[in-house]
Amino acid sequence: VLELLRGVQRGSEDRRRSLSHLRRALQNKETQQKFVRLDGSIRTLIGLFTSSLADMQLEAARCLHELSHSSDPAVAEACLPATSYLLTYLSGHSVVFTELCLYTLGNLIVESEAVRKQLLPQGIIPVLASCIQSPHEAVLEGLGYVLSQLLQAKESPAEIIPLVLDSVLPQHMLRLVCSGLKAGTGAAVEFAWCLHYIVCSHTANAALLSLGALPALTSLLLDLASEIPQNAPEGLELLVCPVLRCLGNLLAEETGCESQIEDERLLIALFLILQSFLQQHPFIIPECLWLLNNLTADKPFFCSALLSLELLPALLQLLPCSQMASVLVLTILCNIAEKGPAYCQQRHWQPALPLLLPALALPDTEVVGQCLELLHLLFLHCPEAAADFLRQGGHGALEQHQSTPELQERARALLDVVRQLPGASAFSPCHPTLSTFS
Repeated sequence: VLELLRGVQRGSEDRRRSLSHLRRALQNKETQQKFVRLDGSIRTLIGLFTSSLADMQLEAARCLHELSHSSDPAVAEACLPATSYLLTYLSGHSVVFTELCLYTLGNLIVESEAVRKQLLPQGIIPVLASCIQSPHEAVLEGLGYVLSQLLQAKESPAEIIPLVLDSVLPQHMLRLVCSGLKAGTGAAVEFAWCLHYIVCSHTANAALLSLGALPALTSLLLDLASEIPQNAPEGLELLVCPVLRCLGNLLAEETGCESQIEDERLLIALFLILQSFLQQHPFIIPECLWLLNNLTADKPFFCSALLSLELLPALLQLLPCSQMASVLVLTILCNIAEKGPAYCQQRHWQPALPLLLPALALPDTEVVGQCLELLHLLFLHCPEAAADFLRQGGHGALEQHQSTPELQERARALLDVVRQLPGASAFSPCHPTLSTFS
């Protein structure tokens, strides 16, 4: 390592070759640590990085990029003197050089709070705001990476997000997310996650809503669903996921904003996405269900639409997918049943009752508890459902939970109901809008 550094410092004709060898050597973790401890090592790299020799400058940038991959905060902090130059070179030079500087910054931000603390007063947010006008996809994707690393920092809600909201970044991020459908671009994915991290801070929703985030993201989700063929193009799920989370988070934090998106096509889009990604990308299932829960939690519009579009059977088919899916499906069903007798008519729920019996047999108390809550609401608003449940063997399914401490009170109350209709209940509705999915 020392010999390579000396070769770089000597300024001989072989300097570029030494620099190239050094770059490859810096892919090794131990070499990175040894290099930054050598006297003058970073100073030499920065000297070449800021030189007028384009080939040397690019090779030095690649060396800095290799150092930025280190998981050792001491290595990241050794690169602190380079940060102001990395920012300066974001406005100009070649696309390759700008992209390299962006990813180097993003990597350093991940590993070191000291780097983040230095970048903010150096004006990283205004610089990034100017970069977002770039016509180059590679630059935009790198910019999205830097922003996503900044927005995930622990100090982000207090120190970074306010600066981002005061810039032009949010509206441009929203525009780029909503225009990134056809190419399935990496930049759109990065910026969608950036919006998600902003929403998760609980402080920025009003600003995003004022920019029209809710209708814009809803429209994007409708477009995504309409474009999905029989076999969804690879990578599209990476854009769908943060868009679902953004919508769900906005609905979770704001009251009354459901009226901005009262469009039953959104339900159809969600079920098309579920159907398309069910086999290959099952992680999308809870994302869709969580958004569906927040759509149905307070307002009756989507509850009515779900019933009128006859989507209940498709929803019930998701019960066995996973523990989380089971809880979310049952919570959504509770949201619907809670709305009253008109939503609990026997014709809607007759196919559901046989599917609840396997859920009651599961060893998971959260699933069973949510299932008991649903049965309580159905029996309360539609006594005929209790008789149906009894005929299908529901009595035995309830009896097995009489000795489970967390469930016995509700199980016994339901047994009373099925024995003598109508019966007293020990239940109270317990399915609010879910908190932020982060």
